[in-house]
Parts: sequence; C-alpha cells; structure tokens
Amino acid sequence: MANVPDNYLGVWQRRLIKFQSGRVDSETTVYWLQTPRLFADLRIPPAKLAALPLEQLSHADLLILSEQKGFAGVTEVNGDICQWHRKLDYQPVSTEEDIGRMHFETSERLVETALDDSYYEIWERLPDSRGTCRGQWLQAVDDPTRVACLVLAGDYFLFAASRAVALTPGGHLREHIDSATAQPRLACELSFGRHHAGQSPWHIDYSTLPMQVGKPLLPAAIDPDASELFSDPRLLSSLGTYAPAAGWRCAPEP
Repeated sequence: MANVPDNYLGVWQRRLIKFQSGRVDSETTVYWLQTPRLFADLRIPPAKLAALPLEQLSHADLLILSEQKGFAGVTEVNGDICQWHRKLDYQPVSTEEDIGRMHFETSERLVETALDDSYYEIWERLPDSRGTCRGQWLQAVDDPTRVACLVLAGDYFLFAASRAVALTPGGHLREHIDSATAQPRLACELSFGRHHAGQSPWHIDYSTLPMQVGKPLLPAAIDPDASELFSDPRLLSSLGTYAPAAGWRCAPEP
C-alpha cells in the first residue's frame, strides 16, 4: 500500500458532520491525525465528566463514556477516495467500511462525502500540525493480540492503545458493558495533545479516559524529534495508562 499524498498529512479537526436526515453535529470533539501511512482518530461527545479513574465513575458515567469513538490503523488513498483501515477500535469491531470521497476546497479545508451521500463532513487542518510527521505501530511484549500506536504531526501527538480484554465484534459498546465488566472494556485509550517540541511534558488535551486530561503522556525528557524515539526504553516500557506488564515493542505496520 502506497503512502498517502502529502496534502493529507497533519491533524484535521472536524468542524461539522451533516447527515442526509438533516441532523447536524458540530459539538463532538473530533481530531484525525494522519501520517504517511498510519492514522489515529478520536471523537469525544460534549458531555463533561469528572476527571476520575474508571473505577470511581458511576455506571451512568460509564454509559456516557461508551458513546465515545476512536480508531487507528492504515489509510489508503486512490484518487479522491480515501479509506481508513481500522486495526484498533474503541467501539466493537464492525464489518462496515470506513471510506469516503474527498474534496480539498483549499489546502487547509477538506470535505468528506459518503459514497452513498448519507453524510458529509468538513475538516480543517490545524496550522501547528505541519512539520515532522511520523508514527509507530506497537505490540504488547506479553500479548501479540494487544496493539497500540503513537503518531505525531507537527506539535501534536495521538496515542491509541487497545484494551487488554477483547470485545465481541458487532453492536455498540454500551451493549457490552455492565457494572461488573465496564472498567476493563472501557480501558481503551486514545489520548491527544501537544508535546511543544519536548520543552514541556507531553500534555494531554483530550482522552477517552477522563482522568488523563491535563496529565502528561510522556515527560519532557522524551524528545519527539529524536531519531531513536521509538526505540527509547522509557517510551516502550510504560507508555499509556494501562500499559502491558512487560511493556511495548515496535511492530510492523498492520
């Protein structure tokens, strides 16, 4: 699979989505970070929750969290058709393809339309997302089925890590959780923020885990521009809130 065209690289913020039914959503916080091959996408509904660990949230709060979306994988572009091959998903795995027709209104404004015209989305590129653009697919040392990725574009990062407990495919996440199983099934992290070129800790602005907002993903000592970034044992040993016991290792792109 070829790299995506350079004009796709960076962080895109969704300004709105409009459905054929007439419903419009401009409130959900949506960021899509695209590297030459790997991508990650985070979608946080506007509900505000306390910055507490999953174990301390009420069942009603956990149901609110189940409405979040996020995924990561590899992007394929053919002409004006863009397809996102999801290899990690916050929601249960679906057989539905993630594919759209893309039109650049300007170099910084992109319109995505469903192939069946059931929706269209307006995306705008964040100015500070130009520059270094790269990513690494990761695999748990002690469990090859558990995966993660760290992608960077300009001043931004997005870290995605699958949960330790796999979900049964199909349906919505809310259908898979109850008071006994909610915590491990919601422990799928997608955290987005800025690293400020390593001048300060990697600050998380949005996360599927409310307790992580405002916290550092990595310390300032981790240089985002270092050539050996993805082989740094400080990163691989404990990246993420629910890091595997034996840490991560670099893996081939899926």
